[in-house]
Amino acid sequence: MQSVSEKYSSLVKTTAKKLGFDFCGISKAEFLEEEAQRLENWLKKNQHGEMAYMENYFDKRLDPRLLVPGAKSVISLLYNYYPENQNQNPNYKISKYAFGDDYHEVIKEKLKNFLSELKNQIGDISGRAFVDSAPVLEKVWAKKAGLGWIGKNSNLITKSKGSFFFLAELILDVELKTDEGIRDYCGTCTKCIDACPTEAIVEPYVVDGSKCISYLTIELKNEIPQSFASKMDNWVFGCDVCQDVCPWNKFSELHNEPLFKDKSSKLELTNEEWEELSEEGFKILFKNSAIKRTKYKGLKRNIQFIKPVK
Repeated sequence: MQSVSEKYSSLVKTTAKKLGFDFCGISKAEFLEEEAQRLENWLKKNQHGEMAYMENYFDKRLDPRLLVPGAKSVISLLYNYYPENQNQNPNYKISKYAFGDDYHEVIKEKLKNFLSELKNQIGDISGRAFVDSAPVLEKVWAKKAGLGWIGKNSNLITKSKGSFFFLAELILDVELKTDEGIRDYCGTCTKCIDACPTEAIVEPYVVDGSKCISYLTIELKNEIPQSFASKMDNWVFGCDVCQDVCPWNKFSELHNEPLFKDKSSKLELTNEEWEELSEEGFKILFKNSAIKRTKYKGLKRNIQFIKPVK
């Protein structure tokens, strides 16, 4: 006979599938002892660059019970964003996750429905939903829940479908049956390390965020250091290099989320159109896009930095 925790876990996974999540795993809400030293070392070495927010809420990052009082379970979810259009027309490139609508909004809505469904089925439960929006070590929780392993490029990799996924969590005050973690399948491969244009993967499993093209084009608010002048590989928003070269991504499958399709023709812009984009045009074109995060000023800075000298 199923225990209550098994019954609720089964409900969680059925609901996740119904809402379109590709993977769902569960782990116990507890202090992440292994991560404490790793996170502290990373911060001490200033490998977070200007991302000062990474220094905030250190304790909450390591213990979800401080984020959600009474938390007992962390539900980790993966949502596919691997797009059909792989060949971008212009030389200027944007990360695949930014092709369609802003994932924060799309997935947040799904998590809201997820929580409502669980409350309807289970009753008086309390919890919070997260999608890249709070001090939650998402990849670590997904790893603990057995969804994959954290690769040498610091991305979560699934054995069956690669790594092009958004990560999200529900932290609940309900005891659920937990899942087992899986082993690391990177082996001796160093393709991501060898391919990184800025040598940001300073050692296996350690990314110096201050050197990462995603950081330089999105998080960095000041000018991009000249030392990166010939290393940006024409990326104006984000970077996919370490994922594109990962052998496990040969198993990636196309997403089927209509909101992640490029409806505003971002991928059809020529270099000239990128360079001539006005602030008004930026607001219209990227109204529902994650690209608005870098703001018009940031995007223009990125384009100017990599623009070929004529």
